[in-house]
Amino acid sequence: MDELLQLRNEIDEIDKEIVALFEKRMAVSEDVAAYKQRIGKAVLDPEREAEKIKKVCALAHSEFNAQGVHALFNQLMTISRMRQYMLLSGRTGEYSGFTPVEGTNGRMPFDASTKVVYCGVEGAYGHQAMLGYFGSDVDAFCVPTFKECMDAVERGDARYGVLPIENSSTGIITDVYDLMGSRGNYIVGEYVVKVSHALLGCPSATLEDIRTVYSHPQGLLQCRRFLADKSWQEISLSNTAIAARKVKDDQDKTQAAIASESAARFHGLKVLASGINDLHNNSTRFIIIRSKREYLKEANQISICFELPHASGTLYNILSHFIFNGLNMNRIESRPIPGKKWQYRFFIDFDGCLASRAVRNALTGIESETEHFRILGNYIHAEG
Repeated sequence: MDELLQLRNEIDEIDKEIVALFEKRMAVSEDVAAYKQRIGKAVLDPEREAEKIKKVCALAHSEFNAQGVHALFNQLMTISRMRQYMLLSGRTGEYSGFTPVEGTNGRMPFDASTKVVYCGVEGAYGHQAMLGYFGSDVDAFCVPTFKECMDAVERGDARYGVLPIENSSTGIITDVYDLMGSRGNYIVGEYVVKVSHALLGCPSATLEDIRTVYSHPQGLLQCRRFLADKSWQEISLSNTAIAARKVKDDQDKTQAAIASESAARFHGLKVLASGINDLHNNSTRFIIIRSKREYLKEANQISICFELPHASGTLYNILSHFIFNGLNMNRIESRPIPGKKWQYRFFIDFDGCLASRAVRNALTGIESETEHFRILGNYIHAEG
């Protein structure tokens, strides 16, 4: 035990020296940040870091130690960059170019003359989300596709747009993610709609009459158990409420639609079965989009997207910006980049407001170390 105690004491002394040298290194790193700012040089210099790691690894006396030195100095340089970004972001003032605005009851400003576009038709879940966020007094209109919703907001035909982005049981709406990653609109709000699917038919229809069922692909997917023992033909349409409208227009009692009971009321259909979705805590998250860079002063969630070089450790380095700035990441998704085989665009949601120093620190570093970086929006996260 005396020998073990002696060895531990020796390690303690070495650790003190390591801490002292670490702090000395960080002080020099701060001087480097000041110099880089004066000459306009980027914080990250990949070639310099690779050369440095190669040199220090060559100083080790075994292969195992060389691997350890590689990991140690990779982390040391990551920490140095985090500190440099903190200093630089503190000196450059407002980071984002987004404008804070005053809202009402946690919603973006609007009035009776405000034009709002949503995807689908009356009675669709998108219509419910629009009514839930804006009420019935705004000047609302609908379009059939996500792209047309984006186009209307970009052109200025509508101040706000309403789009689904994620379902709690079937995951993200990939088309909307891809549009947000490539277009010029921004997320300014969020609204969650509880999804309760029903089977809708003509007023004279019964369950025994049904031979064909229409719905959005997600609607069919979310009702797999109900449909499993049926021999019905399943046909996908662009929206659940459009499926309901088709059943109304065709007046064929062998047809049914999976949609909301709200759609049944709008289209004069009969509810043949209620609550048929597999999961009864099923919800869809909708985003409110705007063409201007605005956010509510009380906004508490940020969405970003970026691309990374196809190299080992690049995503790890990006995630370290959240760790060192004490930011909580809520979601990370990846989508293939068109025309770039096996390369991906990353989408991240995390807690924070663009007015926060910690957020500015993190975003300064992430933008510097990624390609095609975009802030997608800062908004109030909707629970539900």
